[in-house]
Amino acid sequence: MSTRQRRALLICNAKARNGALDLDEVRAILREGGIEPEEPSPEADCRDVIRDRAGAVDLVILGGGDGTMNYAAPALVEAGLPFAILPLGTANDLARSLNLPLDPLAAARFIPAAEARPVDLGWVNGHYYFNVASIGFSAELAGELTAESKKTWGVLGYAVAAVRVLRRVRPFTVTIEHDGTVEKVTTIQVSVGNGRHYGGGMTVEEMAAVDDGKLDFYSLEIDHWWRLITLLPALRRGTHGRAADVRAFHAQEIRLSTRRPRPVNTDGELTTHTPAHFKVFPQILRVLAPEPVRGPSPFDLTTLGSRLFPTSEAPSL
Repeated sequence: MSTRQRRALLICNAKARNGALDLDEVRAILREGGIEPEEPSPEADCRDVIRDRAGAVDLVILGGGDGTMNYAAPALVEAGLPFAILPLGTANDLARSLNLPLDPLAAARFIPAAEARPVDLGWVNGHYYFNVASIGFSAELAGELTAESKKTWGVLGYAVAAVRVLRRVRPFTVTIEHDGTVEKVTTIQVSVGNGRHYGGGMTVEEMAAVDDGKLDFYSLEIDHWWRLITLLPALRRGTHGRAADVRAFHAQEIRLSTRRPRPVNTDGELTTHTPAHFKVFPQILRVLAPEPVRGPSPFDLTTLGSRLFPTSEAPSL
């Protein structure tokens, strides 16, 4: 670890599920590790702060969930600064894709000696994203989820909202263009993944990684809504692409169009609509993280317990 004192922008989203975390211990951990945190006004727009302070700091530390990371992405790209994550959100899918500790204090202890590793960003219609962009069921789910329900129920809020959305989900037709092919299919959801995890516990593809330079596409071309329930274990493991009623492929650029505009969910936020042009920007950012998770990682009960309960309250499973 370098002995030179580094300066870091410490930006925390107070509206995140765990945004009320007392930062005193985080500050002490960082200073002990040779990092002096600089904190902007809570009312300041994090994009503006990152752009304004780009030449005066060595890195950015973002406290929040996937929506916070998504919002900050354009400014991080422009500033060219490495960033670190304090997981304060509900799902923290990017942190899990990066194999980071999900406890904020453990994540803070990791930062001072961490290596900055290159990661990719997905892009759709001018919007960057880290994890997954979806049209259909997941986009409707994102519209159903409220900040209040996520704060109250955590990842269980996804399940509660999913049950409500399932009752009204209807198939739609989408035209898919990639690698010189054009296909028209009927589906309830299409997803274009850049990272590995999304949606509070799903895996876009079992071999996906945030630095593999490709987009992972899948389409759920199922006949009945109950089929989605039977697919759930495979969706958690990332093996759903093997099913006969799931279309899956890899690409670096994809175009999707629908008869009428449909919203596109990027990292849990509705940011654009179809027609949608997707691309991947390889190694466009650097993040302080260990080697990303690679290969199959079965979803087990221990993992589930750590997501449903804070670290200090997790029961033995």
